[in-house]
Amino acid sequence: MQKLFIPVLLGTSRQGRFSEKPANLIFQQLKQRENIETILIDPRNLNLPETDDGRNLAALNPEYMDMVKRMDGMIIVSPEYNHSFPGTLKRILDMADLEYRKKAVLIAGVSNGEIGGARMIEALNTVVKALGLAPTQYDLKFFKVNELFDEAGNISDQTYLKKIERGIDDLIWMSEVLKTAREKN
Repeated sequence: MQKLFIPVLLGTSRQGRFSEKPANLIFQQLKQRENIETILIDPRNLNLPETDDGRNLAALNPEYMDMVKRMDGMIIVSPEYNHSFPGTLKRILDMADLEYRKKAVLIAGVSNGEIGGARMIEALNTVVKALGLAPTQYDLKFFKVNELFDEAGNISDQTYLKKIERGIDDLIWMSEVLKTAREKN
């Protein structure tokens, strides 16, 4: 089987974002898989003027749209802001519609608190389902992220590596199944 294309989308452009370190860790883990092609999408590199949204932003970001059309699945790594996800992430997701249909998504929540973005994951699940993405059964939750990583981005709790592996395994399985089904139609 040819390689699956699974990008990692960082959900915020905020300065001092704690979610950048988990996103980089997940990206590095995913890159180690021989059957996976991946890229890390940073919203800071997208053209997201506040004067446009939705399909207007899609026209300003053809590389993102090409990536969405080509992807077999994706990983979203996002912080939890006030029990939800950042507006930047919503604006990015709203650029596409049919291009997301029947593709798997793994959501990774990040917070400084005790529940690791669980409320954000719950809120984002509603949106990704409305877009036609298929969320995996297994989510990743990074608790107390400000204590979990050192300045260089190294994780202090090695048990997270197994959790990331499990999440990636679940995502790959779903991505393969959905890709096979899409190709039959």
